[in-house]
Amino acid sequence: MSSSIPRSAAVSAVVAAALAAGLLASSSSAAAEDAAAGVRIHDIQGTTRVSPLVGKQVTGVTGIVTGVRTYGSRGFWIQDPEADADPATSEGVFVFTSSVPTVAVGDAVSLNGTVTEYVPGGLNSGNQSLTQISKPVVTVLSKGNAVPAPVTISAWSVPDEYTPEGDPAAGGSINGLTLDPETYALDYYESLEGTNVRIDSSRVVGATDAYAELWVTVKPCENDNERGGTVYGSYESQNTGRLQIQSLTPLAQQPFPKANVGDRLTGTTEGPLDFNQFGGYTLTARTLGTVVDEGLERETTDKQHKNELAVATYNVENLDPTDPQEKFDALAKAVVDNLASPDILALEEIQDNNGAKNDGTVAADLTVKKFTDAIVAAGGPAYEWRSVDPQNGKDGGEPGGNIRQVFLFNPERVSFTDRTGGDATTATAVTGTKGRAALTLSPGRIDPANAAWEASRKPLAGEFVFRGRTVFVIANHFGSKGGDESIVSHHQPPNRSSEAKRLLQAQAVNAFVKDIIAVEKQADVLVVGDINDFEFSGTTQALTDGGALYPAVKSLPRSERYSYVYQGNSQVLDQILTSPGVHHFEYDSVHINAEFADQDSDHDPQVLRFRP
Repeated sequence: MSSSIPRSAAVSAVVAAALAAGLLASSSSAAAEDAAAGVRIHDIQGTTRVSPLVGKQVTGVTGIVTGVRTYGSRGFWIQDPEADADPATSEGVFVFTSSVPTVAVGDAVSLNGTVTEYVPGGLNSGNQSLTQISKPVVTVLSKGNAVPAPVTISAWSVPDEYTPEGDPAAGGSINGLTLDPETYALDYYESLEGTNVRIDSSRVVGATDAYAELWVTVKPCENDNERGGTVYGSYESQNTGRLQIQSLTPLAQQPFPKANVGDRLTGTTEGPLDFNQFGGYTLTARTLGTVVDEGLERETTDKQHKNELAVATYNVENLDPTDPQEKFDALAKAVVDNLASPDILALEEIQDNNGAKNDGTVAADLTVKKFTDAIVAAGGPAYEWRSVDPQNGKDGGEPGGNIRQVFLFNPERVSFTDRTGGDATTATAVTGTKGRAALTLSPGRIDPANAAWEASRKPLAGEFVFRGRTVFVIANHFGSKGGDESIVSHHQPPNRSSEAKRLLQAQAVNAFVKDIIAVEKQADVLVVGDINDFEFSGTTQALTDGGALYPAVKSLPRSERYSYVYQGNSQVLDQILTSPGVHHFEYDSVHINAEFADQDSDHDPQVLRFRP
């Protein structure tokens, strides 16, 4: 989403609520009643994230206009051309006008207004606040002045350490800590909030999105990979060089450039440093560099050998029959050409037959038929399919869409063992004699009554046979990260509340896999899907508990472990995990979507090939 969503004009009410909740601090209990005359911008910004003058009326604040935003959160930035000697205090500040500003870049202004702290996304988001001047009365003193020279943000200026630990006495918040911009990257960016900054030619690490923004890194060697991205490999490697780029020029006047990961934003990009809900610190470009296409290409995985079973997982992003045929065709072409027509393909986010129309429809046969027909038209196999329809509105996702997992399989290469009786509320279980496990229902859902799956997709288990060998596949779509605080939260470390549900989901799947292994020690079990969590997360640790599973993505070099790009971080969300019986395999995260401005889905599919 974009930071151009309008902010409420009642920012002072947000601050009042924050003060009441103890989330923001004022310089005194009577601050809102006081007035401060002749203060400088660095006095307003102060040496912490929250202004020491929050709530105060200020008069005679002077500066040069360095940027004007006429859309979204309307306002302008001013900067004091005479900086103080303290590196912790910013010399720039945003002036919130709500209406289209009447000033221009280069105007010298004097203004009166109220110092406020605006929290993008609201107090419950955990986001840091943006210091600004609200309800301004502006006087233009002169026009055509030189804009204060920009601060260059570079690999040498941004510290390698990301952030200090939050203050335990303040609930883990860093709001009250004195900024240390020479030690911590977040403090460095905060010390430049509202300041005119620039970057030189930089590599794109997050493709242009639908909201006209992209991500670059000013640290080209920081956790980089061969395709140009920046890999997020642990909770402690947040990648300090990432910076979001937006343009102050309305799109009708100048279209935003389209860029893929690995492209370069060349020349100079310059403008005020903002903080927004959808990415944190953002260079709002008054002058935008030029994108140079470095020719990133979509990957193609190897074709499986005759005696290899190829199993893939692919989140197809809310696919339903109302989507244009072009989407079906593009996804189908990727299955055939980029994934080399895997023998088994687990799909996530297959919607019901009328998509988001919320009329009680739960069947998805039309959706799947349209997709499998497109695969045949693209030169692929005539896949058969199995799934279990969910209860209406019980599995989360887009309202009315009833997303679910679906197995596709190539009947010329693999067979499906049907054991009838599975439905949305009936659990499949493990049976069989010692040394040969089986499912009571195939396809069937795992433990659907478990509270872990409330408003979430239930795992789909299926029993396949390849060259006489039984293979169990469990298709998953764990709970989303919605509700988690971002890595630029004022709580450090940030609160990741969504992990609690995924931990329970992982434990349920792990227990089911252990049931299979208890009957058949060398059973071939693959747990696949959109796990919505990292390979180093507690979720993955719970899935692998007791050695029941191994995250196959860890067989790749660290620089190649990713299936999704979020805020310039290439990271793992989609996984295939293997039981101990799967001894030798080849794994591939097939990068065809996440790094590109033109996407058929926002996820990259995963493929595993092995000999059962």
